[in-house]
Amino acid sequence: MIAFTFHPAAPNDLETLVALRIAALRESLERVGRFTPERARARFIESFRPEHTRLIRVGPALAGCVAFGPREDAWEIEHFYLDPAFQGAGLGGAVMSALLAEADAAGHAVALTVLELSDANRFYARFGFSETGREGVDIFRRRPARP
Repeated sequence: MIAFTFHPAAPNDLETLVALRIAALRESLERVGRFTPERARARFIESFRPEHTRLIRVGPALAGCVAFGPREDAWEIEHFYLDPAFQGAGLGGAVMSALLAEADAAGHAVALTVLELSDANRFYARFGFSETGREGVDIFRRRPARP
């Protein structure tokens, strides 16, 4: 498993994280006919919560980011992006395992939204996320709290 560390994000990380989102999601967004740099930027900006966002570092390199925090009746994972150079090496699984361990320790369910046709759907299913609904090109998934 690949070693990583979490670091808190700050408001001034916005542009770096927008570029990361575009690099990580471009292929999936193109697959569903929804990619434009302007739309990708606007969607990130409207939901960026720096107080819940963590930078994912492998050594000194920024490998990705993830937002993880409370929403209604669950903790929510948003903006889980890995730089393409760090994909496919087990980093995503290591990050997800760490997040789910936090949620389990606190007794919280975890919710997220993923694009239809995204390869991430198989990834989330492996971690126990079930589909709870759909809207447009978005699939809503949830993993119940585990003791």
